[in-house]
Amino acid sequence: MKILVADDERELSNAICAVLKATGHEVTAVYNGKEAVEAVQRDTFDACVFDIMMPVMDGITALKTIREAGVTTPVIMLTAKAEIDDRITGLDSGADDYLTKPFAMKELLARLRAFQRRTEGYTPHTLTVGRVTLKIDEQELSSDNSIRLGGRETKLLSYLMLNRDKKLSTENIFEHIWGDEKELGTDVVWIYINYLRNKLVSINADISIEGEKDGEFTLRIS
Repeated sequence: MKILVADDERELSNAICAVLKATGHEVTAVYNGKEAVEAVQRDTFDACVFDIMMPVMDGITALKTIREAGVTTPVIMLTAKAEIDDRITGLDSGADDYLTKPFAMKELLARLRAFQRRTEGYTPHTLTVGRVTLKIDEQELSSDNSIRLGGRETKLLSYLMLNRDKKLSTENIFEHIWGDEKELGTDVVWIYINYLRNKLVSINADISIEGEKDGEFTLRIS
């Protein structure tokens, strides 16, 4: 999983990041709520860990900001306070879970695994961006007319649509779509991007995939 950790306590942040990396996760660390919002705006994550009490912008405000922007990434809130009001405020603001400091790292890892199982078990049936609709189960892409996609094309386009307007690196895309087939190499991303571009043109889509080979790709409304 790709995880964002936002906590201004450097010692705790370093400890969390070390444990997450040791268990195979990719981790980005920031140290205030404003940096957390900016990180989510420019990149995509599988889960976030937000401390409530942070400088510049607190964790609750950061959470509300990303939820208002339509970001549905699961978020665990960390708090040094045990009062029930803090838990309710966090959950009402869009948090998926919370941990009270001090906590066991094993518990944090278990909750992140629960997020991963939930995400892997959920598949949207239909995605729409602009005039373009992608029916996941039928692998059907439509706008002025419709066309069938291959399995990997469907998976790639759904990932781009779910992360509309975000810059996704070639490496990030490869890991999410072909992570279990590393022998293919990242050139396969460019090949499939071009497959999708041609199919979007064929249905007169009002969305396009920006980006160049080996760089970052972004799906936008044209």
